[in-house]
Amino acid sequence: MAGIPTALVAATGLLGGYTVARWTKKRPLGGVALAAAGAVAARGWQRKAGNATAAALSGAYVAAFAGSHPLAKKIGAWPSVCAVAGGVAAASWFVVDRRKV
Repeated sequence: MAGIPTALVAATGLLGGYTVARWTKKRPLGGVALAAAGAVAARGWQRKAGNATAAALSGAYVAAFAGSHPLAKKIGAWPSVCAVAGGVAAASWFVVDRRKV
């Protein structure tokens, strides 16, 4: 998976976690998808940019998940999930993926 951008993995985790939870009506199952993608992204961040960067981006990933809930009350669920997924993807690309490794 070295060729897959971590930005794509992180965004897919946030979008996929929400999608799984919504379609199955089982929030813990969505959490599994969210956590699995987060772990894969964190491993990529660590491998490509080191422990400190991985910790910071992992924190951003968790904060995006948590922040999507109150944001959804203001703009709706899908727009909220898309916004936070885009934000994490942009941060991941800017900090890690745009580098020539």
